[in-house]
Amino acid sequence: MSSRTASRTRNTAETRIQLSIDLDGSGDSKISTGIGFFDHMLTLFARHGLFDLNVDAKGDLEVDFHHTVEDTGIVIGEAMREALATKEGIKRYGSCYLPMDETLARVVVDLSNRPHLEFRAAPNTPSAPNFPFTLVEEFCRALASNLRANIHIELLYGRDGHHIAEAIFKGLARALREACEKDPRVKGIPSTKEAL
Repeated sequence: MSSRTASRTRNTAETRIQLSIDLDGSGDSKISTGIGFFDHMLTLFARHGLFDLNVDAKGDLEVDFHHTVEDTGIVIGEAMREALATKEGIKRYGSCYLPMDETLARVVVDLSNRPHLEFRAAPNTPSAPNFPFTLVEEFCRALASNLRANIHIELLYGRDGHHIAEAIFKGLARALREACEKDPRVKGIPSTKEAL
């Protein structure tokens, strides 16, 4: 199997990010964003996706967490898209129901080259104590846009903000893992267009 890896760098006035990913890894990660809870979520993302992921992000945290979270999503999306290359032989679709104690999230992915995020959660969904829930959606939107994937995320129910964010990140990882996996029965690109 050819290597499905990529490395990306993004430098702006707001963030400096260096990142590498191996889609066929074992879930090893080295994450440093300056945001403890986000580091935890990205570590879970790598472990449950079986992606080897290294992230070194430095952002304007004195402003808020938004730029660092969004830009990290951008770079992960770009790197995953590069690592997938032509997408020959992949399953393309992935889905996961992810329980986390009282929380249940559903994530469905199509690596379609048509970016769209459908993110459904109640307006009063609680945040983790030190991480606004709105940033979970911002990360997912940046990832979907730059991976050029169709991603549907629905919080079916939940009460604890930490558990809710964790269920979404883990569910996203599992759905992407499935979609990125090679299927020996798939010949070429899994589309009647013969391009993704």
